[in-house]
Amino acid sequence: MKAIVVTDQAAGMAGMRLVERPEPKPALNDVVVRVHASGFTPGELTWPSTWADRRGRDRTPSIPGHELAGVVSALGYGTTGLSVGQRVFGLTDWNRDGTLAEYAAVEARNLAPLPGDVDFAVGASLPISGLTGWQGLFVHGRLQAGQSVLVHGAAGGVGSIVTQLAREAGAHVVATGRAADRQDALDFGAQEFVDLDNETLEDVGGVDLVFDVIGGEIQKRSAGLVRAGGTLVTIAGPPEARPAEGRTVDFVVEADRGQLREVVQRIRDRRLRTNIGTVAALDDAVAALNPTERAKGKTIIRVRS
Repeated sequence: MKAIVVTDQAAGMAGMRLVERPEPKPALNDVVVRVHASGFTPGELTWPSTWADRRGRDRTPSIPGHELAGVVSALGYGTTGLSVGQRVFGLTDWNRDGTLAEYAAVEARNLAPLPGDVDFAVGASLPISGLTGWQGLFVHGRLQAGQSVLVHGAAGGVGSIVTQLAREAGAHVVATGRAADRQDALDFGAQEFVDLDNETLEDVGGVDLVFDVIGGEIQKRSAGLVRAGGTLVTIAGPPEARPAEGRTVDFVVEADRGQLREVVQRIRDRRLRTNIGTVAALDDAVAALNPTERAKGKTIIRVRS
């Protein structure tokens, strides 16, 4: 099968290559998915799990990408809840070969049915952004209607989903980003926007929840905006500052079939839309994932037309 592989951590994105690899075999409780579309997060090439297994052993050449949508082509021993020929989408294990390939082996529990009226490219754009937004807001952030949420990177892949989910839940959403992101963030449902390059973040005042995707100095300053009893939720690594009278949650997204169902139902109901930018074929994936200009929206690799 065709697959994108990486072998050199120092080379980063530039080290991606399109090669031939053996098709994967399903292990216990696995399925093999005939991949139709794949999502990729550039930051994963800095993750230890891309380069080593759970025992710390080198596992290169490894196939990156952890989001997929496709059709089940084989079942492993003991697999239940899914069937051959079923449309699915989901999130693959961090320490296994990923989804930038024609086939991928995945634990069945990490997948959810993909309704027939949802395009494979849309399905592949949902798992990381959708689950991160859902878990950050409702599991870790305990968001309630009427609260206020400060969303950093609100026009990005994760931030745009966070903005929409928070707004639907009845929160007041304050978005941040670059000046060029203002209209996109407002279109996704934010009621206010702060241009971090030209406006003062502290003018936002107190908020009940901060959803941080940036880290660093912005994260530190955001901690001071969290009201008593509020929460700073971050996916940008361990926080260097904490709210004086609130909680801090640093989390890594986890696969969850029930939450995937919730997110995709909102896509079907048009309560939620994904932020897809470039869609490229697998043969063109290396170039598409190494853009010469700032990418707008999530890049999706359409493995099959």
